[in-house]
Amino acid sequence: MAQCEQVLTPVDGVISRMRALDATLPARDGVAVFNRVYLAVTEEVDRRIDAGRFPDARAAITLDERFARRYLDAVDTVFEERRPPACWRPLLQFRRHPGVRPLQFALAGINAHIGHDLALAVVDSCRTLGCAPVHLEDEFDRVGDLLVSLEERIREDLMPGPDVLQIADPLTHLLGAWSLERARDAAWTAARALWALRGLPDVAEEFTHRLDTAVGFAGRMLLTPLPD
Repeated sequence: MAQCEQVLTPVDGVISRMRALDATLPARDGVAVFNRVYLAVTEEVDRRIDAGRFPDARAAITLDERFARRYLDAVDTVFEERRPPACWRPLLQFRRHPGVRPLQFALAGINAHIGHDLALAVVDSCRTLGCAPVHLEDEFDRVGDLLVSLEERIREDLMPGPDVLQIADPLTHLLGAWSLERARDAAWTAARALWALRGLPDVAEEFTHRLDTAVGFAGRMLLTPLPD
């Protein structure tokens, strides 16, 4: 039992960090909005690991922890006055903009985390575990399915009102232009590509840079300030 608790410590650690952020940041802060969403996801993953819902608990814990660390490292750049990754820059820059709605903050954070961080977390986990991405596919799919299942709830909780369902509403247009499921599929492809490029560090670095930039551009579009 003691050995099992020691293995779960990394996930407990990132959950504690996210809870501390939740207690510190103003509720309307864009990072706080995303943090609440991601905290709920991470807690649910942790519960499912404890319940034995992941066949390979060690792989699931490793992927979950490496994934969360990339988000927390991006947040740390704000407090340490370092330049954040391009994918996180829009959310961190616009986090207090009064014209950006909470749902936009949540989706911009999910875009950065799924579109960029997830692929790199898969590669990080493969190096730690000494395996190829194919051996993490089941864990990847289970975490991804949970994220997709929560997307509808996120939209319902943060949607400002029935008026946004009008087809001409700018927010409706933005939401229709982005899909978590497509972002997850793209992340898996990127992870496989990065793993295949591990023997070509210069090419892998350029690929990672371009991925970071592209995801950051999409995040900036999601955070377009909208009229009330």
